[in-house]
Amino acid sequence: MIVVRYTAWDGTQRVRLDAERVIEKLSEYLGHTDDVQQALEWMLRQGLEWEDARIAGLDELLHRIREEIRKYYRRYHLDTALDEIRERLDEIVDLEREALRERELPDASQRREFLERLPHRLSEAIEKLRHYEFVDELAAQEFEELLEELDDIRNLEEFQRRYGDLFHGSESLGYEEALELVRAMQRLRELEERLLRGDLEALSLEELGEALGQGAVQDVRFLREMVLVLERAGYLTAKGRRLTLSPRGVRKIGQLALRDIYQNLVRDRSGAHGVDHRGAMEVRPDARHPYQHGDPMHLDLVATCKNALARGVRVPLELRPQDFEVFDCDFSTAASTVLLLDMSWSMSWEGRFAAAKKVAMAMESLIRTRFPRDYFGIVGFFTRAVELKIQDLPEASWNMGDPFTNLQDGLRLACGLLRRHPSNNPQIIVITDGQPTAYFSGGRLYCEWPLSFGGISMRAARETLKEVERVTRCGVTINTFMLDDSPSLRAFVEQMTRINKGRAFYTRPDRLGEYLLVDYIQRRRKKV
Repeated sequence: MIVVRYTAWDGTQRVRLDAERVIEKLSEYLGHTDDVQQALEWMLRQGLEWEDARIAGLDELLHRIREEIRKYYRRYHLDTALDEIRERLDEIVDLEREALRERELPDASQRREFLERLPHRLSEAIEKLRHYEFVDELAAQEFEELLEELDDIRNLEEFQRRYGDLFHGSESLGYEEALELVRAMQRLRELEERLLRGDLEALSLEELGEALGQGAVQDVRFLREMVLVLERAGYLTAKGRRLTLSPRGVRKIGQLALRDIYQNLVRDRSGAHGVDHRGAMEVRPDARHPYQHGDPMHLDLVATCKNALARGVRVPLELRPQDFEVFDCDFSTAASTVLLLDMSWSMSWEGRFAAAKKVAMAMESLIRTRFPRDYFGIVGFFTRAVELKIQDLPEASWNMGDPFTNLQDGLRLACGLLRRHPSNNPQIIVITDGQPTAYFSGGRLYCEWPLSFGGISMRAARETLKEVERVTRCGVTINTFMLDDSPSLRAFVEQMTRINKGRAFYTRPDRLGEYLLVDYIQRRRKKV
């Protein structure tokens, strides 16, 4: 029996916050930064949005709070806010003056002079009268009542001094109404300050609800819960005071990157992957088909005998060619691949490094899930080359401190990794946007800027091409994906291609994943 329960709408039913949705949004922000903490802060600022619902971020809530403040500016003015208090003080002073005229006191003239010289500012006048001994009892009594308002009067005066010119509305406010306005504005200013700082824990949900409604309260609750959801799902882990991706989080980011790239592939062209039945063969016991001439004789004996018995039971069993059924086979091969990722300073331009990093994570996810027997390594190269672990890749970034491009060292390190993971199909995939500007010679590092803007570093290019020759002699194929097509760069890559017999692709950052993954899969299924 299905039971449906209806409850009153309270604004909380509109979004179901789950880790899969949140990590998907986090992966989008990680495409623009190398810092998980910064990506989380951007998520808090921008909020979360899906097809069916959205969660307002801190920036939107801040904008709405400021709009509430502007509504007060447009509606009210404070020109008469203290008139009531000034009238009360004038009445008190008049009562005292009348008492001084009616009574003969030795210091009456000094008292009258004191009253005449009271400051114009209300709070200062009241503060000065605090030490005055009133002659009139009614004036003294009313002044004591007025003295109780001194703190509020000071606050209102200070508020008028700082913000009075901003209020240009048509509605005037009395003293009590003005005090309520000051308190409301203080609450809004406090909300504004905490939203600006991103201090979610200190944010008063009650005051936020009064200002923006319960929808905003629920948005803040979701924002508070967002990080906890990722931690509970095992996608984030704390290192000291900082949050980083866990191994599971890294794998998930790679899967999402792969999904994004495959979505583009499906829209671009379908059915582009050919199948070649050569290479290692694996029997699939879950699928079979009638034997045809040329098929490997991986006989399904049970199915074959059943086909013969279906014509009649006799001994010996009579088998005919049409009775034979064989198991289906998958033809596959293994490969070893190292992705060489340019991390020099120029990769920060036009979103190049973000696109390259996303492709690296997608390739790792592709190979781990679809080709688990393959080896896949990542090497980053700038002034030097370093091996990158997949768990470090989401937070990897281009290197401003070492701005040169040492492709030679990258090829050397990549070839060493391939030797440690031998395969009949070793390959290096290079993603770069510039020709070499650094190299090692005799164990010493040399760096040289190009001869001119867009030019080439002659010695660095020569030493790198020597390394290409060594890699080629090891039987390693180099495929290069260029994110820039300057003439000098094209000339250098063409030299690499002629030496290695690999391939070169010139593409844009937003198309890099499609070109690269299609190439990898095609080579993976091609004749080996």
